Amino acid sequence: MSEKIRIEAAGAVFYLPYYVAEEEGYFADEGLDVELLRDRAFEWGPARFIEDAKFVSSFSSFNLFEAGKSDLYNACEWGQLRRSQDSQRNGKVVARRAAVASQAIIVRPDSPINVPGDLANIPVGVNFHHGSHYLALQTLEGFLARGEIKLVGIKEKNRFLALRDGDIDAVAVMEPWITVAEKQGYKIVAEAHYFGAEIANESLDADTLSRINRAVARGVDKLHEDPRPYLKYFIDSVPEDIEKLVPEDFALGRLRYVHPGPYPEDHFNRTLDWIASWGLIDAQNEFENLVDNSRALTTA
Repeated sequence: MSEKIRIEAAGAVFYLPYYVAEEEGYFADEGLDVELLRDRAFEWGPARFIEDAKFVSSFSSFNLFEAGKSDLYNACEWGQLRRSQDSQRNGKVVARRAAVASQAIIVRPDSPINVPGDLANIPVGVNFHHGSHYLALQTLEGFLARGEIKLVGIKEKNRFLALRDGDIDAVAVMEPWITVAEKQGYKIVAEAHYFGAEIANESLDADTLSRINRAVARGVDKLHEDPRPYLKYFIDSVPEDIEKLVPEDFALGRLRYVHPGPYPEDHFNRTLDWIASWGLIDAQNEFENLVDNSRALTTA
């Protein structure tokens, strides 16, 4: 058995193939000793709003990696390029992740907001340097002038609860909170799927990464057979006093997973240019400095 590999695995929607690989023994089949570091804490405190992403570290939710306590994690491709730039551990993007996740901008059932254009100059709650942040920008700029897009970072409180409690009038959320919102009659104003990327430290060698990816790919294949037995991971992450979910509540077509593979250079060029246009990354970054596709990524 190899040395223990620690993977930050918060957020079931992003890590469901990893959870399946752990449950079904696929990591063990590859001779891997993998520990998935799940953050089960639920934020109940009062909402704290941050109006400028420049005041938020790109590693705000992934501090274990920068502290040397995890070896691998995935997140949205936009944020991962920024973190690869910022990393003091020489973390680099090493793969496109398995999860093709979505974020939805939602409002309360009685809100007068019905279409993305209604959000002109209306603050939308996001998690800065994460998928909710970047996808909200990319979605809304199709309907609004950039100067009309107003995002705020929400800390110390779950974004759905901030919306429910009237702290803010629109937020971007992922699963299982999209399902919670739909079940409770909230309105989806816009929704889109997006790719993500994996970041690894230098100690994660090519053979180990290849074995991880093979196990994750088996998890993806298992989900393609039937994801319903694994929806328990979504359900368990929502306290029952907020909503008691059952598998039948979920729209299965929203859950999309693919085999992990190399991070494409054309994605890099397009993504870097767009992030830089918002002043959220150095436009001079080169592909080879932020991405390392040299490690074995085959899942066959």
